[in-house]
Amino acid sequence: MNRPTRLVIIVRADPVICGHSVEARNLAETALERGFTDVRIVTWPVERLETAGLPLKPLDRVLPYSPGITVERPEPVGDYKVPDGRYLAGIVGRLVELFTDGVPTVCLSLYLSPHTVAVADALRVAWSTGLPVNVTTIAEAVGSDVTNVVRQAVAEGRFGAAAHVLSSYLAQDHCVAVSQYTRELIVESAAEVDALHGTSFAAQCRARVGISYPAIDSTPYLDLDEAEVDRVLAARGLARGSYVLFLSRLARAKGVDDLIRGFERSGARAGHRLVIVGRGPEEAELRAQAAESDAASLIDFLDDVGDAEKPYLMAGCAAFVLPSKPRPEFVETFGIAIAEQMLAGGGPVITCDTGGIGEAAGGHASMIPVDDPDAIARAIDEAVAMPADEVRALAERARAHALQFDRAAVFDRMFARVLPEPAVVGG
Repeated sequence: MNRPTRLVIIVRADPVICGHSVEARNLAETALERGFTDVRIVTWPVERLETAGLPLKPLDRVLPYSPGITVERPEPVGDYKVPDGRYLAGIVGRLVELFTDGVPTVCLSLYLSPHTVAVADALRVAWSTGLPVNVTTIAEAVGSDVTNVVRQAVAEGRFGAAAHVLSSYLAQDHCVAVSQYTRELIVESAAEVDALHGTSFAAQCRARVGISYPAIDSTPYLDLDEAEVDRVLAARGLARGSYVLFLSRLARAKGVDDLIRGFERSGARAGHRLVIVGRGPEEAELRAQAAESDAASLIDFLDDVGDAEKPYLMAGCAAFVLPSKPRPEFVETFGIAIAEQMLAGGGPVITCDTGGIGEAAGGHASMIPVDDPDAIARAIDEAVAMPADEVRALAERARAHALQFDRAAVFDRMFARVLPEPAVVGG
């Protein structure tokens, strides 16, 4: 195969609030630095994302992509007589066009369902045309692929649905998972399918699935201007070290309900606020809970924070709390926000050792039990009382750990599987 010059990434991209949306951006930007001349993100029309109910960033706060990165949002194919699948047909059709134009291409899909499934379908069609196809595929599995699709299909006895996802995954040239935990989850779920139906998915997954941690752009988090941190915080009515921060999706699995109860019970509320940043399906419910809390006047919800502001909020917090807990529909398979917080500095990280969070934290966070507001209260009080020199030392160790997730390092490790020689600028 000729050296690829095009990278195609299929993902739920901006404005979706999702760490893997950010990861796709980071890999796209790094691909330009590594010599790819045509980088495309193929995703969904904004109106479809809105109607799906996904948590979205304000459109005017989405940072632009660099020149050379094209975001494509294929229009649906068909009319009302096609009750579903119209948008997926648009994505598959566009991929077929990109796969058959003769340009050496790497195609990376994030989320097996529906993106890797779409790639498998597009490749089948591309090969059937008789046109030249010069494509290498990488499929990256995240936790919800298993918990929300494969595991659910197994629980409901729907062999065909589970087999569809697993076979599409294994049909790719390279299979990766976002953490060791996710890899183990995939193998375990595949083994359940095998035990019921006599298939051999688990052995294939065990042999072929590698690990590729999410790619984070460390640059915005490093060497922040101190005066700018103070200015950004002041614009929000905040001061450095005056607040406890949560920044993620407002979903039940993120443990925000426990955080509100924990903050309410903490002694830290005497001198700190709780700032909850994000959007999500439980936002109205959590706002109502906070409004009824004894600490209601000290709890702020921010739903308009863009990517550019996020590092400053992280750098200025007294503590960062993500009390994530495993639920049937979602398990935290890495914890991108934790790694971002460690890059930014700021106060200590408080979280739960569930899913792949331990891999993200690397021993540099305060681990508490899930579903335990009292433990959250104690951890917050300990964090805000920590001497400044200890906070700085902890932050330095945490940052050194988190730098392994920088997008350049992650990109180079992932593409070492694909490129015939090391990726270099202008290669």
